[in-house]
Order: sequence, then structure tokens, then C-alpha cells
Amino acid sequence: MHPSVDPSETPADLGLDWNHGFAALGPAFYTELRPTPLPSPHWVGTSPDVARQIGLDPDWLARDEALQVFTGNALPAGSQPLASVYSGHQFGVWAGQLGDGRAILLGETANGHEIQLKGAGRTPYSRMGDGRAVLRSSIREFLCSEAMQGLGIPTTRALCITGSPAPVRREEIETAAVVTRVAPSFVRFGHFEHFAATGQEAQLKALADHVIDRYYPACRDSRDLGGNAYAALLQAVSERTAGLMAQWQAAGFCHGVMNTDNMSILGLTIDYGPFQFLDAFVPGHICNHSDTQGRYAYNRQPNVAYWNLFCLAQALLPLIGDEELAKAALESYKTVFPQAFMARMRAKLGLTTEREQDAELIDDILLLLARNGVDYPIFWRRLSHAVRAGAFEPVRDLFADREAFDAWLLSYSELSALDSKALSTDLMLKTNPKFVLRNHLGEQAIRAAKLGDFGEIETLQRLLERPFDEHPGYDAYAAFPPDWASSIEISCSS
Repeated sequence: MHPSVDPSETPADLGLDWNHGFAALGPAFYTELRPTPLPSPHWVGTSPDVARQIGLDPDWLARDEALQVFTGNALPAGSQPLASVYSGHQFGVWAGQLGDGRAILLGETANGHEIQLKGAGRTPYSRMGDGRAVLRSSIREFLCSEAMQGLGIPTTRALCITGSPAPVRREEIETAAVVTRVAPSFVRFGHFEHFAATGQEAQLKALADHVIDRYYPACRDSRDLGGNAYAALLQAVSERTAGLMAQWQAAGFCHGVMNTDNMSILGLTIDYGPFQFLDAFVPGHICNHSDTQGRYAYNRQPNVAYWNLFCLAQALLPLIGDEELAKAALESYKTVFPQAFMARMRAKLGLTTEREQDAELIDDILLLLARNGVDYPIFWRRLSHAVRAGAFEPVRDLFADREAFDAWLLSYSELSALDSKALSTDLMLKTNPKFVLRNHLGEQAIRAAKLGDFGEIETLQRLLERPFDEHPGYDAYAAFPPDWASSIEISCSS
């Protein structure tokens, strides 16, 4: 048993100024409550980059009060902690009221960053859960947030992880942890669905106005869609989401739980649970062991995103007031996604000029990768170096069907020869990372952390922050996954 910990009644001054934009919406949107303390906290991982971004005092790591704040044992001066309510579709089924079941928003800093503690204890929206996060999943979220940032993919950020010996029951007894997440906003599609489903149109409008005024002000002046600001909002969110999906697909990233309550209104990657970067290129890969129907398989993600946007459109319809206008706003997704995806894939191939033959070339290589089960990150990195060196044997070795690859390579060489080699290789090496957060790398960091060794977290963080650099001496982190990696199962409880 661990002794109970009383939260400090003296606010900790971390030098942060607060704004509280979301809290100003009123009590229909949240419940005010304090985090539930944890005993004997310790640092697990930290991001100095995020600390600088939010304006945190440079010496914060050395101060015990920061450790207590980011564990939920004390409140920073000026914060206004709350858990927000939302609803949503989970695995395609309406789930009704959900909400921040284990996340507590400390508030919004004056420079526009919301700070949220994930794993901070029960809230009114915990739905029989314990409100806690475990060390295992917290490490995965921390590392992937920062890995996505390094890849240039829109994401929530992670300031730190703190750990505690407090026991948490999952499939087995694990230890507790808290991830401090940072984003301009944690508003989700599900927030809009909640107020639409419960008939709270005044709150729905207030939320939409808040999002438009804070994050999409151009929607007020848009002349498209009849000058309807709410239709313009839907269109803007559709386009951001389309761009995000293009980046996920090009990077070989699988989210695993694309429920509407896990979709950011700002087009950010949010809620890292059962995610995975592809090893072998398997288009139908399912990274979530709980996804028995394969709804969120890698190759289904773009269509699921559109389905989720359709749910958002239904929620916004009382404000848009015209079903045809809402449908028109959604149409932009069908245009932006393929264009953005093609642009990403051209960059991966080093094609600096758009040509008619590009689509066939891209389709053919993806088909070859799938048929041969080729490692996705390694193929693209080797191809980048091969183009620079003019030697393709290391790439050819990845394919069982070498004749088919040779035929594709001939077409690729003819097309890429029309572009500047120097520009192409530079583009490829800045587009195709050497390092990605493969499941086995995360698992190795977790195993070490459970024994009190956080060195692997620091190493991975350093590599993933600059994934396109060579990092001499760390080639093992960019190698093929070990055989045991295929047996790793990640589920919604992760």
C-alpha cells in the first residue's frame, strides 16, 4: 500500500501566465476538478523543446514543485483544472456521452498552449475506469508525439512523463504514470457531436464560434459556400484532415483508434494508443489488437477520416442550415487528400516536377512493396542513398521479385533523370527518415524503464527529434526489426 498524498494547497509558481479560453465557454462544457495525487513521483522523460515552446522557466527540471505539478500533486499558480465533456462514434457505433476520462486540462497559457495531464485520476467521464495511465502507454505516447513532430506531421506534443510506484491494474498490475500533453486546443469532433446530439444548440454555436474565432478566423470572411462561416469551418477542417491523412499514409503510420472522439478539430494527430509505424508494407495491416473487424487498418484510414468528417458535418448542420452546403464543404476532402498524398509520394521519390506518369509509377512501387513484403522505412531510405550514389543493388536486395523491381527502376530512372539529381537526393533525404518509432524500439525502452533505466527513452528521443540525420553509431536503431517484433500486440488498453 502507498500512503495517500494530499495535493498542495499552495500554488506552484512555474512562471506561466494563463488565459483559459476553453474555460470561458461555461460549465456546460466541463467539470472543474483537481487531479488526484500520486505517491513518490519521479521524472521519466522530458522535452526541453516543448518547455521552451510554452515559456516554461528554464530551470523547471531542477525544481520539485514542477515534478509535483506535472504529476497532479500540486497546481500551478493561475491554473483552472477541468475535464471536458464530449461524445462520439467508437468503431463506427454511436457511443453517446464520453469525455476526458483520465485527462485534466490545467488551462491555456497566455501564449496559446493548452496543457493537459493524462493519467491524472478519475473524472465524471471515466465510465467505470480508474482514470490512470500506465508507464508502458505513457512512454509510447511521449515518444510518438515527439517522433511525429520530428517528421513534420501535425501532432499534440508531450512536455514530460512522470512515474509513480502506485499500482494500476490492466491485464496485469503495472505502475502509474502521467503524460503532460500540449496543444493549441484539445477540441475534438466529438465535442460538436455531443452538443448536437443533446440538442444544446446554443452551446454548439458557442463552441463553433470559439473554434472559428481562435483558430479559423478566415472562415468569417470567406466568400466560398455562400459566406456561411460554419460551412467554411467544416471545409477548413476537412482540408486539414485530408492533409494529415496524406502525411500518415506517406509515412506508413497507423493510428489504430480513429474514433470521432479521437479526431482533432485542428487536424492534429491526437490520442496515441495502439499506433504503429509499418515494418513490412502490408496495406491491410491492423495495428490495434482490439480492432477485430479491421475498421482502422492502414489502407482504410483515409476513408475513415472522411466518414468521421461526415459525422462532424451532421453535428454542424444545425448551424450550417443547408444540407447541400454541408456536402459541398466536405467535397474538398476528396480533392485535397489525393493531391496531398501524391505530393508526399513524389517527394519520397525525389520527383521535383509533376508529370502525368507519376501516378502510375507510385502505384506500381506500392504494389511491388506489398507483393514482396518489403520493409517500408528501409526501402525509402535506401532508395534515397541509391539515387545519390547511383548504385541500386542495396535496394534491389529488398525484393524477392528482382525482375519486377528492375522493370520499375527503369521507368523510375527515366522519369527522375528529367529532374536535378542534386535537388532530388536532397529532397529524398529530407523526406524519407532513417529513424522511425518502430514497435520493438518502443518496447525495448519500456522494458528498460520498468527496471528504472530511462536511457533508452532519451536515446530514442534524440534520434526521433532529428530522424532524417544519420546519427553515426546508432545504425542498429534503423535496422530491420527482430523476429520477435511481429508478436507485439497493442490494444486499446495500451
